[in-house]
Amino acid sequence: MARYTGPVYKKSRRLGFSTLENGKDLAKRPYAPGAHGTDRRKKISEYGLQLQEKQKIRFMYGLNEKQFRKVFDRASHMKGMAGSNLLFLLESRLDNLVYRMGMANSRRAARQVVNHGHIAVNGRKVNIPSYQVKPGDTISVMENSMSHPAILASLEACMNRPAFVEFDAKKLSGVYKRLPDRSELNQEINESLVVEFYNR
Repeated sequence: MARYTGPVYKKSRRLGFSTLENGKDLAKRPYAPGAHGTDRRKKISEYGLQLQEKQKIRFMYGLNEKQFRKVFDRASHMKGMAGSNLLFLLESRLDNLVYRMGMANSRRAARQVVNHGHIAVNGRKVNIPSYQVKPGDTISVMENSMSHPAILASLEACMNRPAFVEFDAKKLSGVYKRLPDRSELNQEINESLVVEFYNR
């Protein structure tokens, strides 16, 4: 199954969850899409809840099914809780950190910025959105992309950044300081349901 490239708002409304994490996708129509979107929903089974939770995370970070399963398998072989490890691995993706630092206004836009070769990690150009950044790594805008209008517009619109990243707006460079705490990530996500989904 290919990565979803359709309307983000529609997908957020279907899941009843803001995949953009800003609430704009549910502000006007906080109900499911379609003619029967406002009807009372049927009771969801346990499997349905687990699947829905998995889809929430998958669409939020913009992964396809195969990619997501690979990340989960890696997380389950790490020390600690598999669900938390999954979120930490997803947060360590280069496209996500470009978004977190404010160099793009969405993860989709961040993916494109990385794909087009505008981003460097520790001084070396990296154009792979799924690249795993390690704590302590420096993420910067390539020298010939310093005046890129989309990047500059996103940085200007960026109001706040999470504590696990540090960014210098003058140098257009930031540092991934540490792995995030679970409390710093989306509280609407129940990652234990994803673990149950794959371990059933």
